[in-house]
Amino acid sequence: MRFPLMSARRLGLPRRAVSQILLTQLAIAAGVLALATGLFLAPLGAQLDDQAMRRALAIAQSAAADPALSTGVLASGPSPDSPVQAAAERIRRATGAEYVVVVDLRGLRRSHPSPDRIGLPVSTDPGDALAGREVMEIDEGTLGRTARGKVPLLAADGEIVGAVSVGIPYDSVRDRLLGAIPGLLAYAGGALAAGALAAYLLSRRIQRQTRDLAFSDIAGLLAEREAMLHSIREGVIALAPDGRVRLVNDEAARLLSLAPGAPDAPTPFAGRPLDDVLGPGRTADVLSGRVTGRDLVTVQGPRVLVANRMPTQDGGAVATLRDRTELEHLGRELDSTRGLIDALRAQDHEHANRLHTLLGLLELGLHEEAVEFVTEVVGVHRSTAEQVTEKVHDPLLAALLVGKATVAAERGVALRLAAATLLPDRLVDPGGLVTIVGNLVDNALDAAAGGTAPLVEVELRAEGRTAVLRVCDSGPGVPAARREEIFTEGWSTKQPRAHRERGLGLALVRRLAERQGGSARAGEAADGGAEFSVVLPEALR
Repeated sequence: MRFPLMSARRLGLPRRAVSQILLTQLAIAAGVLALATGLFLAPLGAQLDDQAMRRALAIAQSAAADPALSTGVLASGPSPDSPVQAAAERIRRATGAEYVVVVDLRGLRRSHPSPDRIGLPVSTDPGDALAGREVMEIDEGTLGRTARGKVPLLAADGEIVGAVSVGIPYDSVRDRLLGAIPGLLAYAGGALAAGALAAYLLSRRIQRQTRDLAFSDIAGLLAEREAMLHSIREGVIALAPDGRVRLVNDEAARLLSLAPGAPDAPTPFAGRPLDDVLGPGRTADVLSGRVTGRDLVTVQGPRVLVANRMPTQDGGAVATLRDRTELEHLGRELDSTRGLIDALRAQDHEHANRLHTLLGLLELGLHEEAVEFVTEVVGVHRSTAEQVTEKVHDPLLAALLVGKATVAAERGVALRLAAATLLPDRLVDPGGLVTIVGNLVDNALDAAAGGTAPLVEVELRAEGRTAVLRVCDSGPGVPAARREEIFTEGWSTKQPRAHRERGLGLALVRRLAERQGGSARAGEAADGGAEFSVVLPEALR
């Protein structure tokens, strides 16, 4: 990568990229103009020769058409005072030709600009013209180099009686060619000046765009950029002003579940619209700028992502992505832990009250009443756990529901399993179903708490290999117009907590369901509250 710079230094070339580009453009412009001038002059000389020969031939044809020449050749001999000489000189002076020579069938001159040469044989062979053929050529004669035209001279009956040869001075052809060169050079100089000005303006623009860097500096920056983009653990997506993808680094491809390209190859998504790469949804809306804000949370597949978008000077944008899936899971576990702690605190308080009650009964000697009191308390907790484990055989789900029942009791909400609940221990992805059930039950407890006779009912059943979940609450319900909106990321009626964003639970529920080929819907419960149903095909072995 250092070789171009070393070569430039050895040749004494400037190091700055803009100076090298300017010199290169000037050299190219000058070379193209020189080549174009040479290519123009080469056919110009041949064209001028052809024009001179055709002019000489046209004059010869016009002279041969004069009947005075053929009549004079037949009626008189070679003489400076002959009518043939007079007619030929008249034609020469009228046309500006170098000579107009009439020869007879013996090849003797009947006319010539030098009268003393009349009657002498011509210096070039007139055989072709005397044979009836027209001739155009450039040749040396007694009067020097000329462009010639020769035609046969015909009598009135069509018989050849001689030939007419007309010559145009070749020096005039050369003069025309040399006279065209100054004008051509003037045009070439003007074109070169215009090209130099355009090259200078272009180089100034390139100078501004490249920040006056050398080629080696630009190459180094590109190498550093590629290494940085492929090594950082944050997703980066560059977008063009029209919304097409310019670049997707390895981490962004991983977070968005896209197939990354090779490190030294262009991204396979370059030039494609962002909506085509990601598909419609909140992630595409956030990255394209249709949804604005800082640290925007979105869900892509199983991942919770935080996106930020920064516009660039050319109208495009660079978006960054951070994975918050683990943090979101930790936040939810923290919420569950807090709920359990609150429930344990309440149970501890309740347990102390029950111990005091039991102590009082024993001190009063009411032993039978004490036994009944202890039996009742233990039976309530045991019956709840037994009821759950009898109908839900998966240990993770059973433990979750027992814990949620304790939290519900602390909040004054009755949590019960529907009569149709029966789920065997054959789940393919227990963790996914735990997330779905936990989110829906938490939302149902929030909705039912504080109402009259608060109730949350959970139904889990298997239909072949399909798992069906239904969670109902006695809360205010969800308006029909918003039953699809509540599944979008960021939608929530609750205030966000410090450690995590709101509005992700239902979005995760739908994503997890759709990832397994299922569905998640919201409706109205029989008692007027909300009812959420999730269907997971192929969820059981």
